[in-house]
Amino acid sequence: MSRAFVKEGDGEPSSLDLPELPISEHPNYVTPRGMNLLRARLDEAGRRLGAIDADATGALLERAHLQRELRWLQARVLSAITIAPERQQADRVAFGARIELIDGAGEEHVYRIVGEDEADPERGLISWVSPLARALHGARVGDSALWKRPAGDLAVEVLAIDYG
Repeated sequence: MSRAFVKEGDGEPSSLDLPELPISEHPNYVTPRGMNLLRARLDEAGRRLGAIDADATGALLERAHLQRELRWLQARVLSAITIAPERQQADRVAFGARIELIDGAGEEHVYRIVGEDEADPERGLISWVSPLARALHGARVGDSALWKRPAGDLAVEVLAIDYG
């Protein structure tokens, strides 16, 4: 049969077998705030899925994307290990810490160590598996660490640690 007589559909892909979103190999540590954010994202994705107009162009693809996102969010919520920052040793850098640093040029930086899904470096939220968080883990006020960065290594000193 000639392809000229085969109905191709209305622009929808022939297969909606989308690849799954990758799940981190690391334990899914989250702050209480991070857990709330994951749950809110899960609820919002569910609302968006329920609001899809089945007759709209692209609805099948949009539904497939949202179902994939829901599966990923459900896996992240179910695997989450909530770490209460206030239960950490107050004098050492660990998960949930807010750290004030100074580098060799005298520039001060402030970061909070959070879970991978909560990380937002532009807002000072760094993942617990980031090079900086790993370099600082266990440090105390006054300790120095070497932050291995793509832009070059940077020595930093811990000025303050807070879990509030």
